[in-house]
Amino acid sequence: MRICVYGAGAVGGHLAAKLADAGHEVSVVARGANLLALQTNGLRLEHGERAIEARPRASEDPAALGRQDLVLVTLKANALQPVAQAIGSLLDDRTPVVFAQNGIPWWYAIGLGKTRPSPPDLSKLDPGGALARAIGPERIIGAVVYSANVVKSPGVVHNYTPGRNMLTIGAADDRASPQVRELRKILDTAGMHSPECLDIRQAIWSKLLLNLATSTLCLLSGGTVADVRGDPELIRINKKIDEEGRAIAAAHGIDPSGAPERPGGGHGSGRIGHKPSMIQDYELGRPMEVEAQLVTPLAFGRAAGVPTPTLEALVALVAYRAAAKGLYRS
Repeated sequence: MRICVYGAGAVGGHLAAKLADAGHEVSVVARGANLLALQTNGLRLEHGERAIEARPRASEDPAALGRQDLVLVTLKANALQPVAQAIGSLLDDRTPVVFAQNGIPWWYAIGLGKTRPSPPDLSKLDPGGALARAIGPERIIGAVVYSANVVKSPGVVHNYTPGRNMLTIGAADDRASPQVRELRKILDTAGMHSPECLDIRQAIWSKLLLNLATSTLCLLSGGTVADVRGDPELIRINKKIDEEGRAIAAAHGIDPSGAPERPGGGHGSGRIGHKPSMIQDYELGRPMEVEAQLVTPLAFGRAAGVPTPTLEALVALVAYRAAAKGLYRS
């Protein structure tokens, strides 16, 4: 199968290596030092005791990679706009596009069940509707990634959760299509657990509840997940965040507790000694996913009239810190 991974960072590199190792014709869209390393030395995934070596085709220009049978977009939510202008060259008449980002996805309102309340304005996640115009609703496959990875050096990805990685996928309208079932088989065969998911938004909110707490508390404290979970006062705040997040989800017809779990159970990675991606971005001076992970979920609460005093305060502080460093614009 011809598969393009659009964005070969930590998660994208992990997926590209595993899919190539499973025998697929994999290409990647990358740039900078990472692109040069991929073109020169290929891709290396350190996965437990095993190292997976792959030589995917790599280019900064999607047009150089040709039409694909599947496109996996693994860029962060705040880096998606260039995709709208360039992805067309990768698509044939039936190519599905899997979007694997943290937070509320830009396509959330597309295919939303009529029994669920309308979401708030999501236009900041897709300015001008560029993604919606470039990618028809029938192509959109939502995805939620449970996998702890880091780019050790250009072209080299280290995975911290061998045996516990999961990529939950589902059509935007939750239809039980043969195409989605086939994609799950492909991911499973490549070693990326992909269980049946009857409600992709349930999985989105389940992962979001984890991120709401770790993204805010780790960034504001400067600590790791272990630090946050080991402090009595932060544990109390974490509980408040979880309660408010679940109340927001419930008001929008979602019960996060029913989402698929990772191999071995649960949703957390077990990597409590690490820092979440948002604080990593802050410390490295990279643009931050504040809008999708924090601001938009809070807007869901306001739209439903759900009181969220803890989140209101913490999200405002995170947004201020990110904006002060030039890493987020409201």
